[in-house]
Amino acid sequence: MLGTEAAPGSGTWALRGITSNERYVERAEKTQLLAVQEGLSRPQARCAALIPIRKTAAWWALTQDERRAVFEAQSHHTEIGLRYLPAIARRLHHCRDLGEAEPFDFLTWFEFAPEHTSAFDDLLAALRASPEWAYVDREVEVRLSR
Repeated sequence: MLGTEAAPGSGTWALRGITSNERYVERAEKTQLLAVQEGLSRPQARCAALIPIRKTAAWWALTQDERRAVFEAQSHHTEIGLRYLPAIARRLHHCRDLGEAEPFDFLTWFEFAPEHTSAFDDLLAALRASPEWAYVDREVEVRLSR
């Protein structure tokens, strides 16, 4: 679980999420991803980004197969991500599974080496330009480096 705690009514977001099953990926895509993606905490990956995302009510009104169609058939989310592997590692945490009162639905964590910063910017631009992004209600981008 990734998270921090905050006092109720403090106006501070409590970011909590869990890793879960992969919801929108098919077996062939998962095989492709596993063949090239690398794990987190690589010594050369001194840059990171945390991007909490909340989707719209319209997104959650779609059925699982309708969300998959937007995610992959229309937006090519996995294909876009594959272009930036293995340079950029990612882990997705689901927040909505903890309850609809969470301030975000997903916490996306990325790690990459400083020389891949422009590739990371390109990845974000491609994802934000996709039809799926029309369903994003809120996002916050926090970048870190060590």
